[in-house]
Amino acid sequence: MAALDLLGRRWTLRILWELSQAPAGFRDLQRRCERMSSSVLSTRLAELSGARLLTLHEDAYRLTPLGAELVDALGPLTAWSHRWAEDLER
Repeated sequence: MAALDLLGRRWTLRILWELSQAPAGFRDLQRRCERMSSSVLSTRLAELSGARLLTLHEDAYRLTPLGAELVDALGPLTAWSHRWAEDLER
């Protein structure tokens, strides 16, 4: 249940998605997440770091192997969401 609590928090999945595309520094990640407030971003980064899903290395946040595995596990959800969006457009 703790994993669902963490993943259900606002911006958490977006942060994971952005970091799956490329590592990012704080400001770049904030920009990529539509200018999320710095306090929310700081909180989410601390939570995700504490859960060992990401790490800070050379001023850039990166997914850990565990974080990358989580993003891969979300692949079926991403595929479903694309099918759902296409269905809504019809």
